[in-house]
Amino acid sequence: MKKIIIHFLVFGIIGLIVGYFLFGKIAGEYVSVSSLLDFSSTGLAKFGRKITGIETIKKDILISGSVGAIIGIIISYYRKK
Repeated sequence: MKKIIIHFLVFGIIGLIVGYFLFGKIAGEYVSVSSLLDFSSTGLAKFGRKITGIETIKKDILISGSVGAIIGIIISYYRKK
């Protein structure tokens, strides 16, 4: 069980990093990590993130992290056999 959790976390983090490098660009420049981690809930901030595309970037990065975590679980399962 411990190896499954370790694989889950390691591959999830790798997926997040790969997702950032694949999807984290706007107009050729990488979006700062602090702006991706900004969770302010004011209407103007949400509107600004939606206009600039940061919401889509966040979603894509989280999806790649999830795929990485799932791959980690699959690898852990097949290595156990």
